[in-house]
Amino acid sequence: MHQTTSGLSDTQKQSFYNIYITKRKSPQDILIFALLGLAGIAGIHRIVMGQITMGVLYLFTAGFFFVCTIMDLINYKTITNEHNQKMAYESMSIVKIGV
Repeated sequence: MHQTTSGLSDTQKQSFYNIYITKRKSPQDILIFALLGLAGIAGIHRIVMGQITMGVLYLFTAGFFFVCTIMDLINYKTITNEHNQKMAYESMSIVKIGV
């Protein structure tokens, strides 16, 4: 994260952290939500990460008949890290335009 914020003023860094902390997701939370998919409530973890269409699709297909849910359980850290990286870039964009 330090490389992301290099070149920012202290005020901009604080703004970045304030925005980013509200957008990032914990891998443990995503794992718990993905485990709900095995209990029949598939897709909650996708909805939480902002992938509404995919989450609804998981919900109506029982996580693509549990195959995709199991794959997400195996890859939950990667999925969460990709989401958090996207949110870091989004947060940086917000700070740079001065919103």
